[in-house]
Amino acid sequence: MRGLLYFLLFLLVVFGVLYALTGWSYSDGERAGTVSKFSRRGFVFKTYEGVLNVGGFSGETGSLTPQYFDFSVKDEAVAKQITDAVKSGQRVTLHYEEKILKFPWNGETKYYITQVEVVGPAARPYGDGSAYPGYQPGQPQPAQSQAQQPQQSATADSTL
Repeated sequence: MRGLLYFLLFLLVVFGVLYALTGWSYSDGERAGTVSKFSRRGFVFKTYEGVLNVGGFSGETGSLTPQYFDFSVKDEAVAKQITDAVKSGQRVTLHYEEKILKFPWNGETKYYITQVEVVGPAARPYGDGSAYPGYQPGQPQPAQSQAQQPQQSATADSTL
């Protein structure tokens, strides 16, 4: 009976230490950038894994050097927000918690995203004329106005 009590106490201590190492966050913070890769992968345990392109400036070389932040996501709602941001090309701020120890069923990294904030407007769709100088909302885009000009001039010539 006494040996069973010691064994149960030992198991309780082991599970308590494992919970503290995996459940307790060592640090937390935020990273901002553009999500360049986000996927659900794994052989046995399917987890959401992503890469955030933080960008950056190298003081040594004086040039822009990409910096990447690898992260994992446990929550399905957070994964959907990140997927939507990837599709629209928006910059995001990812709130994360860093764990001391990771298990394979939680993800491949020690950084787990807990919240997503979208920063700035959505990227312009392909062919949007707002990038052209002199663009005004409500006016036809340059590609459309060129296609319409020959038709209008043809009708103007025929009335003369």
